[in-house]
Amino acid sequence: MDALPAPLAEHKALATGAALAILWTVEHLAPAFAEGRGGLRHDARNLLLGAGNALLVGGLLAWLAPWPPAGTGLLGALGARGALGVGLGLLCLDLWMYAWHRLNHAVPFLWRWHRVHHADPAVDASTAVRFHPGEILLGTAGRVPVALLLGLGAGHVVLYEMILLPVILFHHSNARVPERLDRWLGLVVVTPALHRIHHSPDRAETDSNYASVLSLWDRLARTRRARRGPARPRYGLPGLDPARTERLGALLRLPFAPPGPVAPSPAAGPR
Repeated sequence: MDALPAPLAEHKALATGAALAILWTVEHLAPAFAEGRGGLRHDARNLLLGAGNALLVGGLLAWLAPWPPAGTGLLGALGARGALGVGLGLLCLDLWMYAWHRLNHAVPFLWRWHRVHHADPAVDASTAVRFHPGEILLGTAGRVPVALLLGLGAGHVVLYEMILLPVILFHHSNARVPERLDRWLGLVVVTPALHRIHHSPDRAETDSNYASVLSLWDRLARTRRARRGPARPRYGLPGLDPARTERLGALLRLPFAPPGPVAPSPAAGPR
C-alpha cells in the first residue's frame, strides 16, 4: 500500500471529532430516550478507551508502512482502477467489516474481547469508540491482509474510515431521529433504530444487524431485524453487573473473565 497521506489522516480526525461533538450535543438537547443515559463519567470512560485505541491504530499503521503500492492485488488484476477501483475498494472494506463483526459474535475467543463493547448499559455516541485494545489489535491484524489481498492503498483505508467513523457514531447515538427519516435512511445506511436492536441483551436480537455502514449486507445475508415503536430499548449483557464492570480497569480485565451465560449464540441464520 502507499504511505499514509498525512492530509487525509488529518481530515479523518477532523471529521470524526466534528461528528462526535455534533452528536453529543444533539443527544443532550434532543435525546431519543431521556431515561437511562450514561452521564459524563460514562462518556469520559468510553472516550478514553477510544482515544487510546486511536493512538494504537495510528502507531500500528505507521509501523507497517510503507506497504506495497495500490493496484497490485485482486482489484488491479481485474482492471478496477481510478474511481471504479476506489468505489469497489470501499465496498469490499465494508463487506469485510460485516464479516468481521459476525465472526466476533460467532467465535468465542473473539467474543471475549467484543463483549466490552456490548456490555455498555447506556448506548450513545461514545459507545461507538468503546472497544477493548485487544479487539482493536485483532481487527487491525485481520483488516491489513484483506487490504493487501485486494491491493488497496493506505488512502483507500483512511477514506473508508472517514466514512465509517461518523456513521458508527451516528447509529450508536441517542439522538432523536424521526421514525420516517430513520426508516428511509435505513434503506442505505445503518441507523440508530436498527443498531439499538443489535445492542439488545436478547441473543436473537444481538445476533442481527451486523453492518457498519451500508445496511445492504444485512439484507443480503438475511440478518436484518427491524423493530418499531417508542419503547426505550434495553442494553447491556445478562450476567454482568454494571456496578462492577463499568470501571476502566474492570473493562480491560473483562476478556479474561469466564464468558458464562453472556456469550451469544453462533451467528444468526435467516430472519
